[in-house]
Amino acid sequence: MKSKHPQAPPFATAREIETFLARPLLARLCSHNHDGTIHVAPIYFLFTDGEFLFGTQMKSHKVGNIQRDKGVTVLIDIDTPVLQSVLAYGEATLDTTDVLEKRVKILERYYEDPAQARAFAERLTKAWETVIIHVRPSRWVTVDYSQPFSIDE
Repeated sequence: MKSKHPQAPPFATAREIETFLARPLLARLCSHNHDGTIHVAPIYFLFTDGEFLFGTQMKSHKVGNIQRDKGVTVLIDIDTPVLQSVLAYGEATLDTTDVLEKRVKILERYYEDPAQARAFAERLTKAWETVIIHVRPSRWVTVDYSQPFSIDE
């Protein structure tokens, strides 16, 4: 993949991006506040079928922002010795169907015991009205400093 940012090598293939996103990393979901500032929320995610899924509560600040402005940015990165990151831009949609099962699938990536993931998702669902946020990226920027690069490129 060719980078439009010559100072940072991108992931070489779409498969490398998918492999990176398969790791249980924390995402940062960025949405637009009413005053034009950016709201950034750390959040668990699942990347499947070309889109991100995030579970949250309907009363969350990010949902209010998305109801007003669907444009969002998603950042997933690691900062261990070799920086790697995926930045995705897209529009968010809210989904209230089968939320519990979708949330369990998201959380299972982060729990060793699937029963604990389910129990946590059930507790959240009992406490609040929950929703799944879908984001299908329209544009990507990736950085992978494990790739070869040259200052002469």
